[in-house]
Amino acid sequence: MKIVIEANIPYIRGIFEPYATVEYLAAGDIDAQAVADADALLVRTRTRCDASLLDDSRCRFVGTATIGTDHIDLDYCRHRGITVASAPGCNAPAVAQYVLATIGQWCAANGLTHRLLDGRITLGIVGVGHVGSIIARQAHKMGIKVLECDPPRKRAEGGHFVDFATIAALSDIITFHTPLTASGRDATLHMADAQAIAQMSRCRLLINSSRGPVVDNAALADALSAGSFDADIAIDCWEGEPYIDSRLLDRAFVATPHIAGYSSQGKHRATDMMVAAVAAHFGLPLEVKPVDMGNDTSPSLEQVMQSYNPLVDTAAMRQAMAQRYADGSISHQAAKAFETLRNTYNLRNEPLQ
Repeated sequence: MKIVIEANIPYIRGIFEPYATVEYLAAGDIDAQAVADADALLVRTRTRCDASLLDDSRCRFVGTATIGTDHIDLDYCRHRGITVASAPGCNAPAVAQYVLATIGQWCAANGLTHRLLDGRITLGIVGVGHVGSIIARQAHKMGIKVLECDPPRKRAEGGHFVDFATIAALSDIITFHTPLTASGRDATLHMADAQAIAQMSRCRLLINSSRGPVVDNAALADALSAGSFDADIAIDCWEGEPYIDSRLLDRAFVATPHIAGYSSQGKHRATDMMVAAVAAHFGLPLEVKPVDMGNDTSPSLEQVMQSYNPLVDTAAMRQAMAQRYADGSISHQAAKAFETLRNTYNLRNEPLQ
């Protein structure tokens, strides 16, 4: 049995070696030839798992140590009998930490006393799954008024959910936590397009730490440049990574290289979930421990801000990606710096209650 593992998945080395031949490869080196004799493949978001990669492989298990699967052709895998496993919710507390720390820093920069918010800020959360639910619960306890938009949950549960138009019209801060889907009733590709951005009349801070193309990056940059959208932005997930829109990088209050979920605890959870999935699929005699999803902590905003300052990562990213082409676009060297920052990120700790 052979397992190919992306080398940047942490806390996984040595686990499968007693039971399989294991090869660790950089994401860029995982190609059809590399996986031809693999029985299992464990990746992150940079590896596109589809026919071009897997057609000539004997691989029958693909695991991604991430919450999302939009880099995996699920229909193709289903047709080929390839089992797919992901790690839903693994980094939800870390992304909540990122969003709330960003809000805290934004409040401080704008003279708002974050210790006594008392409903003076309305936070619109678009997508109320693993991440959005944690943010909603913690924000309520911090004195932030919350509006929640999740059409699938509203259809299934009814209740307090509002539509996206209400979020756009009434929220001071809007944060996105949806999967990326290009079709269907609840498609999220470019849901924040030029028309939607124009409707965000009250928005003072727009945050995207879900999937880059949920927000139309070009439309956002155009609106900011034209002055038709006068808000701060915080972006962790970008369209076209690592060749991101330099106008947004220069304009952002917070700009980070897709690391919102990069906590030590979150990475442990993702790896533990992958180990459990591989062990179950292949019947390996591994000791599988229950995964602590970390959803029950309720730190104060002060504790979140003490645990992480996204402005430090923003400064590092701007410095690392300073080199541009003559037209101002991101250079190859800057794009490489984005990937280096992401792959060598010093995993932070989630805040304790």
